[in-house]
Amino acid sequence: MSRALHSPTGKQRRIREAAILTSLAVLIVVIFVVSMNTGLMRLSPLDVLHTVLGEGTQQQKLILFDFRLPRIVISLLVGTGFAVSGCILQSLSRNALAEPSTLGINAGAGFAVIIFISFVPATSAAPIFVLPLLALAGASLTAALIYLLSFRREDGLSPTRMILIGIAVGAGIYAFQLILSLRLDPQNYQFVAIWMAGKIWGGDWRFVLALTPWIAILLPFAFYKARVLNVLNLGDQTSAGLGMPVEKERILLLAAAVALSGSCVAVSGGIGFVGLIAPHLARRLVGPKHQVLLPACALIGALLLLTADTIGRWILQPAEIPTGIVVALIGAPYFLYLLAKSKA
Repeated sequence: MSRALHSPTGKQRRIREAAILTSLAVLIVVIFVVSMNTGLMRLSPLDVLHTVLGEGTQQQKLILFDFRLPRIVISLLVGTGFAVSGCILQSLSRNALAEPSTLGINAGAGFAVIIFISFVPATSAAPIFVLPLLALAGASLTAALIYLLSFRREDGLSPTRMILIGIAVGAGIYAFQLILSLRLDPQNYQFVAIWMAGKIWGGDWRFVLALTPWIAILLPFAFYKARVLNVLNLGDQTSAGLGMPVEKERILLLAAAVALSGSCVAVSGGIGFVGLIAPHLARRLVGPKHQVLLPACALIGALLLLTADTIGRWILQPAEIPTGIVVALIGAPYFLYLLAKSKA
Protein backbone atom coordinates (compact mmCIF):
# COMPACT_ATOMS: atom_id res chain seq x y z
CA MET A 1 0.00 0.00 0.00
CA SER A 2 2.74 2.46 0.98
CA ARG A 3 4.73 1.49 -2.10
CA ALA A 4 1.74 2.31 -4.30
CA LEU A 5 1.39 5.68 -2.60
CA HIS A 6 5.05 6.55 -3.17
CA SER A 7 5.23 5.28 -6.77
CA PRO A 8 5.27 8.13 -9.32
CA THR A 9 2.26 8.62 -11.55
CA GLY A 10 2.59 8.68 -15.33
CA LYS A 11 2.42 12.47 -15.35
CA GLN A 12 5.08 12.80 -12.64
CA ARG A 13 7.33 10.39 -14.49
CA ARG A 14 6.98 12.33 -17.76
CA ILE A 15 7.77 15.60 -15.95
CA ARG A 16 10.86 14.01 -14.40
CA GLU A 17 12.02 12.62 -17.75
CA ALA A 18 11.50 15.98 -19.45
CA ALA A 19 13.45 17.71 -16.67
CA ILE A 20 16.36 15.27 -17.06
CA LEU A 21 16.48 15.67 -20.85
CA THR A 22 16.31 19.45 -20.51
CA SER A 23 19.12 19.44 -17.93
CA LEU A 24 21.32 17.37 -20.24
CA ALA A 25 20.63 19.78 -23.12
CA VAL A 26 21.54 22.76 -20.89
CA LEU A 27 24.81 21.05 -19.87
CA ILE A 28 25.65 20.53 -23.54
CA VAL A 29 25.10 24.24 -24.20
CA VAL A 30 27.37 25.12 -21.26
CA ILE A 31 30.19 22.82 -22.42
CA PHE A 32 29.66 24.10 -25.99
CA VAL A 33 30.36 27.65 -24.80
CA VAL A 34 33.35 26.52 -22.72
CA SER A 35 34.74 24.57 -25.68
CA MET A 36 34.53 27.62 -27.95
CA ASN A 37 36.73 29.45 -25.42
CA THR A 38 39.22 26.58 -25.06
CA GLY A 39 42.36 26.27 -27.15
CA LEU A 40 45.90 27.46 -27.71
CA MET A 41 44.59 30.85 -28.86
CA ARG A 42 42.37 32.11 -26.05
CA LEU A 43 39.07 33.76 -26.90
CA SER A 44 37.13 35.29 -24.04
CA PRO A 45 33.35 34.81 -23.91
CA LEU A 46 33.00 38.44 -25.01
CA ASP A 47 35.32 37.81 -28.00
CA VAL A 48 33.24 34.77 -28.96
CA LEU A 49 30.03 36.78 -28.74
CA HIS A 50 31.46 39.59 -30.89
CA THR A 51 32.76 37.07 -33.43
CA VAL A 52 29.41 35.27 -33.64
CA LEU A 53 27.73 38.64 -34.22
CA GLY A 54 30.21 39.40 -37.02
CA GLU A 55 32.23 41.98 -35.12
CA GLY A 56 35.39 39.93 -34.44
CA THR A 57 38.77 40.20 -36.14
CA GLN A 58 39.71 38.03 -39.09
CA GLN A 59 41.92 35.92 -36.83
CA GLN A 60 39.09 35.39 -34.37
CA LYS A 61 36.71 34.42 -37.17
CA LEU A 62 39.27 31.96 -38.54
CA ILE A 63 39.82 30.34 -35.14
CA LEU A 64 36.14 30.11 -34.26
CA PHE A 65 34.43 29.28 -37.55
CA ASP A 66 37.14 27.34 -39.39
CA PHE A 67 38.73 25.38 -36.55
CA ARG A 68 36.72 25.17 -33.34
CA LEU A 69 33.08 25.09 -34.42
CA PRO A 70 33.50 22.23 -36.96
CA ARG A 71 35.32 20.15 -34.37
CA ILE A 72 32.69 20.88 -31.72
CA VAL A 73 29.87 19.91 -34.10
CA ILE A 74 31.69 16.69 -35.07
CA SER A 75 32.18 15.82 -31.39
CA LEU A 76 28.45 16.24 -30.78
CA LEU A 77 27.50 14.15 -33.83
CA VAL A 78 30.02 11.39 -33.09
CA GLY A 79 29.06 11.19 -29.41
CA THR A 80 25.40 10.93 -30.37
CA GLY A 81 26.07 8.23 -32.98
CA PHE A 82 28.24 6.04 -30.75
CA ALA A 83 25.86 6.32 -27.78
CA VAL A 84 22.71 5.38 -29.73
CA SER A 85 24.59 2.58 -31.50
CA GLY A 86 25.72 1.19 -28.15
CA CYS A 87 22.19 1.40 -26.75
CA ILE A 88 20.79 -0.55 -29.71
CA LEU A 89 23.50 -3.23 -29.45
CA GLN A 90 22.97 -3.65 -25.70
CA SER A 91 19.23 -4.02 -26.23
CA LEU A 92 19.57 -6.49 -29.11
CA SER A 93 22.11 -8.65 -27.30
CA ARG A 94 20.57 -8.13 -23.84
CA ASN A 95 24.14 -7.75 -22.61
CA ALA A 96 25.32 -4.77 -20.56
CA LEU A 97 28.84 -5.03 -22.00
CA ALA A 98 27.90 -4.73 -25.67
CA GLU A 99 28.98 -1.66 -27.63
CA PRO A 100 30.64 -1.01 -31.03
CA SER A 101 34.23 -1.13 -29.77
CA THR A 102 33.92 -4.23 -27.55
CA LEU A 103 32.12 -6.08 -30.36
CA GLY A 104 34.91 -5.29 -32.84
CA ILE A 105 32.65 -3.24 -35.13
CA ASN A 106 34.72 -0.08 -34.70
CA ALA A 107 37.86 -2.07 -35.48
CA GLY A 108 36.37 -3.31 -38.75
CA ALA A 109 35.31 0.19 -39.76
CA GLY A 110 38.70 1.58 -38.80
CA PHE A 111 40.57 -1.06 -40.76
CA ALA A 112 38.75 -0.15 -43.98
CA VAL A 113 39.41 3.56 -43.41
CA ILE A 114 43.09 3.02 -42.57
CA ILE A 115 43.61 1.02 -45.76
CA PHE A 116 42.11 3.88 -47.75
CA ILE A 117 43.95 6.77 -46.09
CA SER A 118 47.22 4.82 -46.20
CA PHE A 119 47.22 4.73 -49.98
CA VAL A 120 44.84 7.53 -50.99
CA PRO A 121 45.35 10.66 -48.83
CA ALA A 122 42.07 12.43 -48.05
CA THR A 123 43.12 15.78 -49.48
CA SER A 124 40.08 16.44 -51.65
CA ALA A 125 36.36 16.52 -51.07
CA ALA A 126 35.62 13.24 -52.88
CA PRO A 127 37.67 10.94 -50.58
CA ILE A 128 36.21 12.63 -47.49
CA PHE A 129 32.68 11.75 -48.56
CA VAL A 130 33.81 8.21 -49.46
CA LEU A 131 35.21 7.55 -45.97
CA PRO A 132 31.83 6.87 -44.26
CA LEU A 133 30.93 4.43 -47.04
CA LEU A 134 34.22 2.57 -46.59
CA ALA A 135 33.77 2.56 -42.82
CA LEU A 136 30.25 1.20 -43.27
CA ALA A 137 31.55 -1.58 -45.51
CA GLY A 138 34.23 -2.56 -42.99
CA ALA A 139 31.84 -2.39 -40.05
CA SER A 140 29.14 -4.35 -41.91
CA LEU A 141 31.48 -7.18 -42.87
CA THR A 142 32.75 -7.39 -39.30
CA ALA A 143 29.22 -7.36 -37.84
CA ALA A 144 28.07 -10.02 -40.30
CA LEU A 145 31.03 -12.25 -39.36
CA ILE A 146 30.34 -11.83 -35.64
CA TYR A 147 26.61 -12.50 -36.13
CA LEU A 148 27.23 -15.66 -38.15
CA LEU A 149 29.76 -17.01 -35.64
CA SER A 150 27.49 -16.18 -32.68
CA PHE A 151 24.20 -17.56 -34.01
CA ARG A 152 23.20 -21.16 -33.31
CA ARG A 153 20.03 -22.83 -34.54
CA GLU A 154 19.50 -24.52 -31.18
CA ASP A 155 19.56 -21.46 -28.93
CA GLY A 156 19.66 -18.51 -31.35
CA LEU A 157 21.92 -15.55 -30.60
CA SER A 158 23.88 -16.01 -27.38
CA PRO A 159 24.80 -12.61 -25.82
CA THR A 160 27.86 -13.97 -24.01
CA ARG A 161 29.09 -15.81 -27.10
CA MET A 162 28.60 -12.67 -29.21
CA ILE A 163 30.66 -10.54 -26.82
CA LEU A 164 33.51 -13.05 -26.68
CA ILE A 165 33.57 -13.52 -30.46
CA GLY A 166 33.43 -9.75 -30.96
CA ILE A 167 36.42 -9.22 -28.68
CA ALA A 168 38.37 -11.93 -30.51
CA VAL A 169 37.51 -10.59 -33.98
CA GLY A 170 38.35 -7.04 -32.89
CA ALA A 171 41.73 -8.18 -31.54
CA GLY A 172 42.50 -9.95 -34.81
CA ILE A 173 41.59 -6.86 -36.88
CA TYR A 174 43.67 -4.65 -34.59
CA ALA A 175 46.66 -6.94 -35.22
CA PHE A 176 46.19 -6.50 -38.98
CA GLN A 177 46.02 -2.74 -38.44
CA LEU A 178 49.39 -2.82 -36.69
CA ILE A 179 50.91 -4.93 -39.47
CA LEU A 180 49.62 -2.50 -42.08
CA SER A 181 50.90 0.51 -40.14
CA LEU A 182 54.45 -0.93 -40.11
CA ARG A 183 54.54 -0.66 -43.90
CA LEU A 184 53.69 3.06 -43.94
CA ASP A 185 56.04 5.97 -44.38
CA PRO A 186 56.72 8.00 -41.19
CA GLN A 187 54.18 10.73 -41.99
CA ASN A 188 51.31 8.34 -42.65
CA TYR A 189 52.37 6.15 -39.70
CA GLN A 190 52.13 9.11 -37.32
CA PHE A 191 48.70 10.01 -38.68
CA VAL A 192 47.40 6.43 -38.39
CA ALA A 193 48.77 6.08 -34.84
CA ILE A 194 46.99 9.25 -33.71
CA TRP A 195 43.84 8.22 -35.57
CA MET A 196 43.81 4.80 -33.87
CA ALA A 197 44.11 6.55 -30.49
CA GLY A 198 40.83 8.33 -31.23
CA LYS A 199 41.57 11.87 -32.29
CA ILE A 200 38.78 14.00 -33.79
CA TRP A 201 40.78 14.47 -36.97
CA GLY A 202 38.04 15.66 -39.31
CA GLY A 203 38.29 19.28 -38.25
CA ASP A 204 36.55 21.19 -41.02
CA TRP A 205 33.05 21.60 -42.40
CA ARG A 206 33.55 19.01 -45.16
CA PHE A 207 33.64 16.27 -42.53
CA VAL A 208 30.55 17.71 -40.87
CA LEU A 209 28.74 17.54 -44.22
CA ALA A 210 29.97 13.98 -44.77
CA LEU A 211 28.73 12.76 -41.37
CA THR A 212 25.50 14.76 -40.92
CA PRO A 213 23.33 12.84 -43.47
CA TRP A 214 24.09 9.54 -41.74
CA ILE A 215 23.12 10.87 -38.31
CA ALA A 216 20.09 12.73 -39.70
CA ILE A 217 18.70 9.54 -41.29
CA LEU A 218 19.70 6.85 -38.81
CA LEU A 219 18.88 8.67 -35.58
CA PRO A 220 15.16 9.21 -36.40
CA PHE A 221 15.02 5.60 -37.61
CA ALA A 222 16.36 4.39 -34.25
CA PHE A 223 13.87 6.57 -32.37
CA TYR A 224 11.07 5.23 -34.58
CA LYS A 225 12.06 1.67 -33.65
CA ALA A 226 11.96 2.37 -29.90
CA ARG A 227 8.78 0.30 -29.42
CA VAL A 228 10.36 -2.59 -31.31
CA LEU A 229 13.36 -2.50 -28.96
CA ASN A 230 11.01 -2.55 -25.97
CA VAL A 231 9.35 -5.72 -27.28
CA LEU A 232 12.64 -7.41 -28.22
CA ASN A 233 13.84 -6.93 -24.65
CA LEU A 234 11.10 -9.37 -23.59
CA GLY A 235 12.92 -12.21 -25.37
CA ASP A 236 12.65 -13.86 -28.76
CA GLN A 237 9.82 -16.25 -27.89
CA THR A 238 7.65 -13.56 -26.30
CA SER A 239 8.35 -11.15 -29.17
CA ALA A 240 7.44 -13.78 -31.75
CA GLY A 241 4.32 -14.63 -29.76
CA LEU A 242 3.27 -10.99 -30.01
CA GLY A 243 3.51 -11.23 -33.80
CA MET A 244 6.83 -9.47 -34.32
CA PRO A 245 9.19 -10.68 -37.09
CA VAL A 246 12.12 -10.99 -34.69
CA GLU A 247 14.99 -11.73 -37.08
CA LYS A 248 13.91 -9.09 -39.59
CA GLU A 249 13.68 -6.37 -36.94
CA ARG A 250 16.94 -7.47 -35.33
CA ILE A 251 18.81 -7.28 -38.63
CA LEU A 252 17.36 -3.83 -39.42
CA LEU A 253 18.33 -2.48 -36.01
CA LEU A 254 21.74 -4.12 -36.17
CA ALA A 255 22.31 -2.51 -39.56
CA ALA A 256 21.37 0.90 -38.13
CA ALA A 257 23.74 0.45 -35.18
CA VAL A 258 26.58 -0.64 -37.47
CA ALA A 259 26.00 2.27 -39.86
CA LEU A 260 25.95 4.78 -36.99
CA SER A 261 29.19 3.55 -35.47
CA GLY A 262 30.92 3.04 -38.84
CA SER A 263 30.17 6.54 -40.11
CA CYS A 264 31.36 8.03 -36.81
CA VAL A 265 34.62 6.05 -36.88
CA ALA A 266 35.36 7.55 -40.30
CA VAL A 267 35.87 11.03 -38.79
CA SER A 268 36.78 10.27 -35.18
CA GLY A 269 39.11 7.28 -35.22
CA GLY A 270 39.13 4.53 -32.64
CA ILE A 271 37.08 6.09 -29.84
CA GLY A 272 35.65 3.48 -27.50
CA PHE A 273 33.50 3.29 -24.37
CA VAL A 274 31.03 6.06 -25.34
CA GLY A 275 28.54 3.42 -26.47
CA LEU A 276 29.14 1.54 -23.22
CA ILE A 277 28.88 4.36 -20.68
CA ALA A 278 26.08 6.48 -22.17
CA PRO A 279 23.35 3.77 -22.18
CA HIS A 280 24.14 2.79 -18.57
CA LEU A 281 23.98 6.36 -17.34
CA ALA A 282 20.79 6.93 -19.33
CA ARG A 283 19.09 3.86 -17.81
CA ARG A 284 19.94 5.07 -14.32
CA LEU A 285 18.41 8.46 -15.10
CA VAL A 286 15.28 7.64 -17.15
CA GLY A 287 14.77 3.88 -16.94
CA PRO A 288 14.59 1.20 -19.67
CA LYS A 289 11.78 2.60 -21.84
CA HIS A 290 13.45 3.23 -25.22
CA GLN A 291 11.19 6.14 -26.20
CA VAL A 292 13.04 8.14 -23.53
CA LEU A 293 16.20 6.03 -23.20
CA LEU A 294 17.40 6.63 -26.78
CA PRO A 295 17.13 10.48 -26.62
CA ALA A 296 18.82 10.42 -23.21
CA CYS A 297 21.62 8.26 -24.66
CA ALA A 298 22.07 10.68 -27.55
CA LEU A 299 22.37 13.67 -25.20
CA ILE A 300 24.72 11.91 -22.76
CA GLY A 301 26.94 10.66 -25.59
CA ALA A 302 27.18 14.14 -27.10
CA LEU A 303 27.92 15.66 -23.68
CA LEU A 304 30.53 13.01 -22.84
CA LEU A 305 32.49 13.29 -26.08
CA LEU A 306 32.36 17.10 -26.23
CA THR A 307 33.60 17.26 -22.62
CA ALA A 308 36.39 14.76 -23.34
CA ASP A 309 37.48 16.67 -26.45
CA THR A 310 37.48 19.97 -24.53
CA ILE A 311 39.57 18.45 -21.71
CA GLY A 312 41.99 16.93 -24.23
CA ARG A 313 42.54 20.33 -25.84
CA TRP A 314 42.92 22.15 -22.53
CA ILE A 315 44.76 20.04 -19.98
CA LEU A 316 48.26 19.86 -21.56
CA GLN A 317 48.37 23.00 -23.73
CA PRO A 318 50.03 23.53 -26.15
CA ALA A 319 50.03 19.73 -26.57
CA GLU A 320 46.77 17.89 -27.17
CA ILE A 321 45.53 14.57 -25.79
CA PRO A 322 43.47 12.52 -28.28
CA THR A 323 39.81 12.43 -27.30
CA GLY A 324 39.78 8.63 -27.33
CA ILE A 325 42.42 8.52 -24.59
CA VAL A 326 40.42 10.89 -22.37
CA VAL A 327 37.29 8.78 -22.86
CA ALA A 328 39.28 5.59 -22.16
CA LEU A 329 40.53 7.03 -18.86
CA ILE A 330 36.88 7.33 -17.86
CA GLY A 331 35.55 4.24 -19.62
CA ALA A 332 38.15 1.60 -18.71
CA PRO A 333 37.48 1.70 -14.94
CA TYR A 334 33.75 1.69 -15.62
CA PHE A 335 34.15 -1.32 -17.93
CA LEU A 336 36.02 -3.20 -15.19
CA TYR A 337 33.26 -2.26 -12.75
CA LEU A 338 30.64 -3.73 -15.10
CA LEU A 339 32.71 -6.90 -15.55
CA ALA A 340 32.94 -7.27 -11.78
CA LYS A 341 29.15 -6.94 -11.46
CA SER A 342 28.38 -9.19 -14.44
CA LYS A 343 27.05 -12.65 -13.66
CA ALA A 344 28.19 -14.00 -17.04
